[in-house]
Amino acid sequence: MDPEELLELMNSRVSIRRYTDEDLDREDIGMILEAARWAPSAGNMQSWEYIVVNDEEIKEELSRIAYNQSHVREAPVCIVVMGDKEKSERRYDDRGKNLYMVQETAAAMQNMLLMAQNLGLGAAWVGAFDEEEVKDLLEVPDNLRPLSIITVGHPAERPTVSEKKRVTENTFINRYGNRLHRIVEKREWKGLKHHFKKVKDTMKNSD
Repeated sequence: MDPEELLELMNSRVSIRRYTDEDLDREDIGMILEAARWAPSAGNMQSWEYIVVNDEEIKEELSRIAYNQSHVREAPVCIVVMGDKEKSERRYDDRGKNLYMVQETAAAMQNMLLMAQNLGLGAAWVGAFDEEEVKDLLEVPDNLRPLSIITVGHPAERPTVSEKKRVTENTFINRYGNRLHRIVEKREWKGLKHHFKKVKDTMKNSD
């Protein structure tokens, strides 16, 4: 995959919250989980664990716990992402439990979202839910903290891609306040500009 293809995959990914009734292939679920496996982690601790939920009654309860977000029950599959706070704390103390564990599970989640996009699927990252209720519902042990629910399915909507800030608006060199203009504008990011326009036009012209 060349750089522009990778950027196109990233730029075309949006949160999908409406799904068709079509089931997901086991192979696709496996590929999404495999993508998560290759995320970076502090000291290669790999503090992440997952519960794949496709039971209708459990999804209904998850939806209620997630403040009645309907796409949680309507998605064919939900992946509950958890972090092992005790594993991270044993090696890195409070910083491991409060930061590294969250960072590496977030990296795994992004990998999953990008793989879902690459497979032509839709997905959304859900962070609003009651953690203790999720633990009770799914019988999660005390050492694990539920951090996210990822809903996955075949998309039934085509949301507009949101505008993002240019690199020069929020990146500095050597010290805060010294903007990156000179380095970035030297190349003018010609390929990237063309790529963004192409993606927006594609979304605009989609049925």
